[in-house]
Amino acid sequence: MLLAGLCTVDQVQRVAEIPAPGEKVRSLSMDVAAGGPATNAAVTVAALGAGATLLTIAGAHPLAALARADLEAHGVDLVDLDPDLPDPPAISAIVVRERDGERTVVSRNAHATSSTPAQLVLYLRSLHAQLPQLEDELPGCVLVDGHHPEVAVHVARWARERKVPVVLDAGSWKPVFEELLPLVDIAACSSLYRGDDPRAHGVPVVITTAGPEPVRWSTADGSGAVGVPVTQARDTLGAGDVWHGAFAYAVSQFHGNERFGDVPAWIGFANEVAAERVRHVGPRSWTAAVAGMGKGMR
Repeated sequence: MLLAGLCTVDQVQRVAEIPAPGEKVRSLSMDVAAGGPATNAAVTVAALGAGATLLTIAGAHPLAALARADLEAHGVDLVDLDPDLPDPPAISAIVVRERDGERTVVSRNAHATSSTPAQLVLYLRSLHAQLPQLEDELPGCVLVDGHHPEVAVHVARWARERKVPVVLDAGSWKPVFEELLPLVDIAACSSLYRGDDPRAHGVPVVITTAGPEPVRWSTADGSGAVGVPVTQARDTLGAGDVWHGAFAYAVSQFHGNERFGDVPAWIGFANEVAAERVRHVGPRSWTAAVAGMGKGMR
């Protein structure tokens, strides 16, 4: 699978209670891991047993080495479109509450920072050098998260021209979506999504997730909802990203046979994987638990 989007460095503190303004608390544990929607989705795909290639911009800053090491350890092939970039990667400061796994996240994402024209030329030149290597064995699915907008559009257009399904992680509205949505086969939105209706841009399948609430879906042939397993959440960090990775994995397994279009089954699988993620404490402790879940989708 091919995943294109944001790669951050997540610094995660687990606490008994999320501190109030001005309050200092001692954390129960601390982790550092790679983060970002496409990145966590790539880790999920790899954990489920499929090849995962992440197209992103990481750079040469020492902090980027932390993300590289984490992704290598979890079987993700990182393709850095600007390996010499001296700037630090996007960093997320995260606090997770011990008793229920709720979290707060402070970050500055890639789409919030404008690239220079020279950088855009470099990114696209590097991207065009990488995509031909995938021609011999096309990915079963492409996932984009809308970060690094020009990269997202080019990857989605490349996939559309080759009839590879494109899944969009549309957690929140981004200006690039106006150009990106017409290239997308499935838009998976969160309940916090505020923007154009993907259907107005011709997206065939639209999905809305809402945490523990049923996941709603609609196509030209119908609509419905799929319930989420009841579980005790211990860590919700990245659960939505894991959901998107598992969903894209399911699409990649069946888009070429008679089960293409089985949207509720894909959602049900993603729900199960995300539920397994939130049962485990820490950014990567869940990966071993989901390793066997992908076998049932092959």
